[in-house]
Amino acid sequence: MHVFVTGGTGTIGTAVVAELLDTGHTVLALARSDASAATLQSAGAEVLRGSLTDLDVLRTGAAGTDGVISLAFGRDYSDPEALARGIAEENAALTALGEELLGSDRPLVTVSGTPRAPGRAATEEDPLPTDGPVGGRALSVMAVLALASRGVRSSAVRMPRTVHEEGRGGFAGLLTEAARRTGVAGYPGDGSQRWPAVHARDAAVLFRLALERAPGGTAWHAVADEGDAVRDIAEVIGRRLGLPVERVPDETFGPFAPIFAADQPASSARTREALGWKPVHPGLLEDLENLRP
Repeated sequence: MHVFVTGGTGTIGTAVVAELLDTGHTVLALARSDASAATLQSAGAEVLRGSLTDLDVLRTGAAGTDGVISLAFGRDYSDPEALARGIAEENAALTALGEELLGSDRPLVTVSGTPRAPGRAATEEDPLPTDGPVGGRALSVMAVLALASRGVRSSAVRMPRTVHEEGRGGFAGLLTEAARRTGVAGYPGDGSQRWPAVHARDAAVLFRLALERAPGGTAWHAVADEGDAVRDIAEVIGRRLGLPVERVPDETFGPFAPIFAADQPASSARTREALGWKPVHPGLLEDLENLRP
């Protein structure tokens, strides 16, 4: 397949582009900057210049390809307004892509987070929360999945709180950045809350499988580690960086504080059985051993 990819130079996107190319697909990737274009071309992808807000460019990319994987999302999480702006931009982009694919039976694969199910691991059948700081993303994903009734083979890959590679990425990466900045490997709450995780290259395989074979209107869980305790994550970060490990106030983590403090394990049993997905790369705690002081 010739696949249009947005967000192809992020932690997940880089792995997705490589996975597609390695398995015989060709890639047209959106590039906002010269640096992104050069990175994508070096990987073997064709480049389409533009940003997530260039809706006509997105429509052009979707129109000329056999399917779409949409991963791009704004990187400014500094305050609620910036986060809301990124969610609105993503929603407009997904709407434009979906409209271009109507009636074509071509795949549109988007990304979201795993939900929370109090007292147990969340499953693929659990609904995404539509409240909280990122609730708007859930509404966008629900709209994409609803396109299955209008001739789009739409699906969503739900990502855990940490997508990692070489010790970098996701919520664990944010903890690492905060530790380097403050001199303390801090964690919210009592540290017993669990975060699911997946290696970026394992996640990339699931995006490919969803593109190739997922039925329309379906959601899948890219979860390798069902739930690592946040204190255990902080302990590895502290040891690798040579920093003390301490509980810190929840507000240290800004708009993400409620999410950081929540216990949110997730299962991928249905995904593994239905799509044959088998994570093979290191788990989060092992991968964090790659951190350098």
